[in-house]
Amino acid sequence: MWDVFARFALGAIIGHFMIRIPTLFFPRMYTWNDQFPPHPDPIPLNPYLTQRVLHMRKFYWMSIVFAIVPLFFGYNSVKYGASDLGFGLWIAAGWTVLSRITALVSGEDAPWTMNMAMEIQNVINKCDSSESCCNHPRPMWEVTSVRCLTCFAVLLNTPRPDLGRPRKDGRIKGLIRLLITDGKPLVAGNIELKEEE
Repeated sequence: MWDVFARFALGAIIGHFMIRIPTLFFPRMYTWNDQFPPHPDPIPLNPYLTQRVLHMRKFYWMSIVFAIVPLFFGYNSVKYGASDLGFGLWIAAGWTVLSRITALVSGEDAPWTMNMAMEIQNVINKCDSSESCCNHPRPMWEVTSVRCLTCFAVLLNTPRPDLGRPRKDGRIKGLIRLLITDGKPLVAGNIELKEEE
């Protein structure tokens, strides 16, 4: 009984992991992160950040394609004898694909969206214009929101999701955290926004 459960759990873990390979590994190459400060420091708003949000969005939806691998091996495992392992692969991969397609149809946001990239770019454009929050704006994306380091005004009340930087909490802990959160921020945005003067 326990060996069946162990093989099922192993299949589910492998399926859950394989689907998330694009967001877990692709953006964490060091050559992809030269322009960003190390995790978990705030990130300055610039075109590289806008591009990174778009890349993370692409990797997130690319995971549906990666689901083909565990679904294929799950099908063959069920067909040729290791049904407990195969069901684990099928349930983890199928559930993730189904939940993401359902979220897309219902309009629920992914951790990274086109709207998020546009909002970041709008803050950059506003800080470069006469409508900036102060004379020398320095917009930084902190854990809970985008704030100006000069005048401390909250410019965008959006919590920071995972942005693909190598994590300071280590590969194993960071990997487990990302598998649990799926890249979503762990905190809510600021409740009160500073009034514009």
